[in-house]
Amino acid sequence: MSSLAPTLQAFFTDRLIKQRRSSPFTVAAYRDTFRLLLDFIYRHSRKAPADLGMDDLGAPIIGAFLEHLEYGRGNTIRTRNARLAALHSFFRFASFRHPEHAALIQRVLAIPLKRDDRALVTFLTRPEVDALVAAPNCSSWTGRRDHTLLLLAVQTGLRVSELTKLDCQDVHLDAGAHVRCHGKGRKERITPLTTPIVAVLRVWMRERAGQPGDPLFPTSRGKPLSTDAIALLVSKYAAAAQHSCPSLRTKRVSPHVLRHTCAMQLLQAGVDTSVIALWLGHEQIQTTQIYLHADLSLKERALARTAPPSVEAPGRYRPPDTLLAFLEGL
Repeated sequence: MSSLAPTLQAFFTDRLIKQRRSSPFTVAAYRDTFRLLLDFIYRHSRKAPADLGMDDLGAPIIGAFLEHLEYGRGNTIRTRNARLAALHSFFRFASFRHPEHAALIQRVLAIPLKRDDRALVTFLTRPEVDALVAAPNCSSWTGRRDHTLLLLAVQTGLRVSELTKLDCQDVHLDAGAHVRCHGKGRKERITPLTTPIVAVLRVWMRERAGQPGDPLFPTSRGKPLSTDAIALLVSKYAAAAQHSCPSLRTKRVSPHVLRHTCAMQLLQAGVDTSVIALWLGHEQIQTTQIYLHADLSLKERALARTAPPSVEAPGRYRPPDTLLAFLEGL
């Protein structure tokens, strides 16, 4: 076994899991990065992963791998940068275990993140939200479950991973109704519920009749819905809602779009961005600034409160000289 294998194993077991206590999602993302990298190297050099050394992971092969991700696999620049961030984390860890490869490691760490265009966030208008949540067929058990899930997602702005982890005990419908979730970065937060969603949840939980530790939104077999399953049902109902709301045809609706929709509704209601950041569980308030850029109505209200510059009304040109006036009249 080469020097790379034990270093890579120590990176996952010691650095990520023991020292940093990284979430399962982070560990899985880093694992997938190295699976793709090792497969890429094997297809190009026919060298088995267990036989690779640190010398085989130089900057040229890492650069070629990043190009393969973007142009071969069709990954976005954001995904490319996330893979590079995982590689940078490993090479920083390796720099303490393999100082003899300091020059190689430094060249890899010098590979910069790629700049990306920042598009405005996509969100749904009130008519689009109404059409989406009305799309499920509430005459069936699955339809009532999906209707409740969509309403809760739009009102609370929970991440799709947070929705999948909700248990029956996380919903409190008495005085001060709220939902409790364990969010990104192991942060626990509570989100208040409005009266209409409380009424819908009360009916659903009575029909659900689950134990406190049972999933709030189960499959037909009682297992929690997966993130892929929720993404699929959101897309399905968005497509069905296009018949009653044609503007949905121009939007790609995902669970994260519902999260953006919740944030935009709060912003348009006049809620401060610091409160929205707490509501959504953002680590930094700067993350919430993206919604200010997307809200055209907010900018229009700001423009309406400004005084327009004093500009004289346009008039007909009057030549200042009699000779010029004569020539102008020819």
